[in-house]
Amino acid sequence: MEIIDAIILGIVQGLTEFLPVSSSGHLELGKAILGDNSLPKESLLFTVVLHFATALSTIVIFRKDILDIIKGILKFEWNEDLQFLSKIVISMIPAVIVGLLFEEQLEALFNGNILLVGIMLIITAILLFLADRAKDTNKSVTFSNAFVIGISQAIAMLPGISRSGATISTSVLLGNDKTKAARFSFLMVVPLIFGKIAKDILGGEITYDSANFTTLGIGFIAAFVAGLFACKWMIALVKQSKLTYFSIYCIIVGLIAIIWSFAS
Repeated sequence: MEIIDAIILGIVQGLTEFLPVSSSGHLELGKAILGDNSLPKESLLFTVVLHFATALSTIVIFRKDILDIIKGILKFEWNEDLQFLSKIVISMIPAVIVGLLFEEQLEALFNGNILLVGIMLIITAILLFLADRAKDTNKSVTFSNAFVIGISQAIAMLPGISRSGATISTSVLLGNDKTKAARFSFLMVVPLIFGKIAKDILGGEITYDSANFTTLGIGFIAAFVAGLFACKWMIALVKQSKLTYFSIYCIIVGLIAIIWSFAS
């Protein structure tokens, strides 16, 4: 993989991890367009590095929230912080179950299946369109909400379904405050990303043989910087009810992907 390709894919990952347009779908499209012929394990290593970068950018943006949660937990009381952490754990359950039981089936979908990406992007567009028209409230995510949002996160493991779009849309449609929905959506994925990275490393899924660490480093930096920008931008967009623009974008890209799949 060339350095310019690493920069492009890093920026794509950083932006689309937070913007509701599906990072996995865009990475598949990006690899298809750029002609990425990396071996599966080499490609997996690069994808893991990019996800690690965006997870770190999330931590940087929400560092105050995370520190407050840690301080609250150390009080050993059933306070708001411990309750929030409990909701995060509950939201992880569906994705963990699906990831463990259907890992091979999910990985098989990440093999340049552009038609599936296109269809899932259109589904994402519908979710965003509906969420943008939901009334804003002051309601916080409940325990039952957390599990339902977690189901959306599990479904978003399909390439083309935006994780942030699906979880934020689900939360908003459940009647939750839009800003709180975005905050919960971004924080709930951090433990999953680090858990998946640890599993891949310990399980020997990732190979470092012949890895180009310069390319990996450049991709990491591009994804991290783009992630910082996109995370802040997305929070503002959700609050201002401007998800319809991304709905239109997903429809356009989804249709292009579908046409591309039949033409290629």
